Amino acid sequence: MQKLAQRGWLCKTNEGDLAMVNIAGQQAEIFHFTVRDDAVAKKIETFAGHKVAIQYEEHRGIPSSCFGDTTSFVVDVSKAE
Repeated sequence: MQKLAQRGWLCKTNEGDLAMVNIAGQQAEIFHFTVRDDAVAKKIETFAGHKVAIQYEEHRGIPSSCFGDTTSFVVDVSKAE
C-alpha cells in the first residue's frame, strides 16, 4: 500500500495508490483506486507500507467524480503474507 488520502471539496472520497511489484528490482506498476466505505479506509491505513490483498469492484460510466476519481472501488483489504 503506497498512499490513501481523502479528496474532494464538496463530495469527499478516499483515493489511493497501490504499488504492484511482480519481480524484485522491477519497476512498480501503480494501481489507482477509490474507497467509499470509511471502515475499509481505516483498515487500509493500518496496512500502509505492507503487502496487501485487495478486493475491488469495477464500475465504469459513473456519471461524475463525486462518486470517485477512478473506476475501481475497493470493498475489502487483508494483509498478505
